[in-house]
Amino acid sequence: MDQAVLAEPEQEQPPQGKPGGRVTTALLVLAALGLLGWIALPTAGADRGRYLIALTALTPYALVAGAVLALLALVLRRWLTALVVAALVAFLGVVVGQRAVPAEPEPTGQQQLRVLSLNAYLGRADARQVVDLVREHRVDVLSLQELTPEMVSELDGAGLGELLTHRVFDPGPDGSGSGLASRYPLRELDLVPDSTLSQPSARVSLPGGRQVDVVAVHPYYPVGPDTAADWERDMAALPEPPRGDAVPRVLAGDFNATLDHTELKELVGRGYADAGAATGRGLAPTWPARGDWLPPPVTIDHVLASDGIGVGGYEVFDVAGTDHRAVFADLHL
Repeated sequence: MDQAVLAEPEQEQPPQGKPGGRVTTALLVLAALGLLGWIALPTAGADRGRYLIALTALTPYALVAGAVLALLALVLRRWLTALVVAALVAFLGVVVGQRAVPAEPEPTGQQQLRVLSLNAYLGRADARQVVDLVREHRVDVLSLQELTPEMVSELDGAGLGELLTHRVFDPGPDGSGSGLASRYPLRELDLVPDSTLSQPSARVSLPGGRQVDVVAVHPYYPVGPDTAADWERDMAALPEPPRGDAVPRVLAGDFNATLDHTELKELVGRGYADAGAATGRGLAPTWPARGDWLPPPVTIDHVLASDGIGVGGYEVFDVAGTDHRAVFADLHL
């Protein structure tokens, strides 16, 4: 008698685990915690010390890192991690994205003050190109940082004195000097008396009797050995925005700070408007300007305007010889 051959039933396959197992999960969670700490630095005001100050300057790049991490978590099916990271990216996108959206309509029918600011990189900026920018954009006030005696001579040789006939210059060696040049009469002030580097200030007398105070801003750089405390002190010494009927004020220069740094964020919060952010160009990088990606380009040069001053336009220009870009603001009183 033939024996029936009984087929064994197929064994049920166990459910497959998530790709990479627990190690991958742990690494993704650690990366998400690192992203959270990065984003929390400016939010919590924890940007203290040279390394955290430098990391805070790179805050906009956390958007890219977060987007990559969220996508990776999705691919690896870590749904909770992906959700948390996506929420962090969305929060940071709202905070940083505001700088890419114009904050106010362009003012019209008011008195204009065109301001140009440039860190001249130890006086190595092309003086003729600087003067060409002043002429082309009809600049009223020029703020120069890292101004040397040699560059003053080069600027005069290029014709700056014929365009901006009034000046408060304090040139110096090794990036310590700064200066203001103006189309209109200047009266020197002392708005930043305690400063590591020169930060001259002056009152500009405009046609029609209007006046505005201008400061050439250049706090000490914060990422060198033992320089963070000097930077914090210099930032704290910058003048508060005027109140009431006081003369309006403009701060223009190399702040060595982005809008994510606590010191600058608090200064703006007390009553200044950043010209770049007000026109939706607050993410335009100003340093380094040599096309390098290490360090990544950041926005550390600014024009701040107090209440009573509108921002009609903002541009950033490359200038040969310097590692900073020039920033131009069309202000309206």
